[in-house]
Amino acid sequence: MCYGKTPVALMLLNQILAEDPLFVRAHYQIGKLYYYDLNDYNSAGYHFKLCTELEPAFPDVYFHYVNLLLFLNMERQLNLVAEKAITVPGVNVAAIYNMQGLCAEKNRKLETALVFYREGLMLVTSNDKKSELEENISRIRFKAEKSKTYNYHFSN
Repeated sequence: MCYGKTPVALMLLNQILAEDPLFVRAHYQIGKLYYYDLNDYNSAGYHFKLCTELEPAFPDVYFHYVNLLLFLNMERQLNLVAEKAITVPGVNVAAIYNMQGLCAEKNRKLETALVFYREGLMLVTSNDKKSELEENISRIRFKAEKSKTYNYHFSN
């Protein structure tokens, strides 16, 4: 996988699953290959979902699974997975909140997005991610201001 040999990696991982169909890390790596290298989002989602079902405490899968759901704009499923993810030790909770905010923003739920971005901002530990969340909050405020409607009343 690290050397860009996706077909070979996929073949080897499938051999591992043939021996042990419940091996979570193989499903995780296959999901990443399908998502990032092969753009097969259904297969990636299948393997990521299977990881969360087989080993709910496996933290590595959640970032990629939520990222896939964000990419596909599957808001309901994203929020269900995110709720589970934020309870798992080792998950980057700030990143999960950020992706929930992005999904809400995509779906024009600006107040909800703002709540998620603020939650992420309280948990972030990197200056780069802090800046990203602050930019997201600023963008939401701009959009909220632009979407306000004004009613004018003319009188004589």
